[in-house]
Amino acid sequence: MKITDFAKNKLYTLADLQRVVTGWRLKSKKVAFTNGCFDVLHAGHLRSLNEAASHGDYLVVAINSDKSIREIKGPGRPVNNEADRALLIASLAVVDAVVIFDTPTPLETIKALLPDVLVKGGDYSIDQIVGAREVQANGGKVVINPILEGYSSTATLEKMKGKDK
Repeated sequence: MKITDFAKNKLYTLADLQRVVTGWRLKSKKVAFTNGCFDVLHAGHLRSLNEAASHGDYLVVAINSDKSIREIKGPGRPVNNEADRALLIASLAVVDAVVIFDTPTPLETIKALLPDVLVKGGDYSIDQIVGAREVQANGGKVVINPILEGYSSTATLEKMKGKDK
């Protein structure tokens, strides 16, 4: 099996992923969930995804669509299109499922899946994390991963442009 076939088997629509997650739960497995743009994959992403995976039996990663990234970050983004970003994330061994969401936040995706653990990387408080209230109301927990200092897609792009002085 080629790596692209392996990865493509982890790409889901939300409706299909809901069925898969239901199956995992029937086996009493814990589902961890995280999300992001993952526009320029870097060590900070990898560390955060590995940490997120440690909180469940399965890791679901929701990726912003190209449209939602443009709405958040502006017309020059994303650098990599959603299909490529989803395939890259799905190629990681720690990731079990990838879904793309088309809204500025993953709230509807989180509400549809209601993961056991919602993991967000960064300097947030729980009350700032989209979906935290819904996950906690369903008996789940929220985990905040520390960020790996010095790593961000925006900083990487600025460095490539020679603007990191």
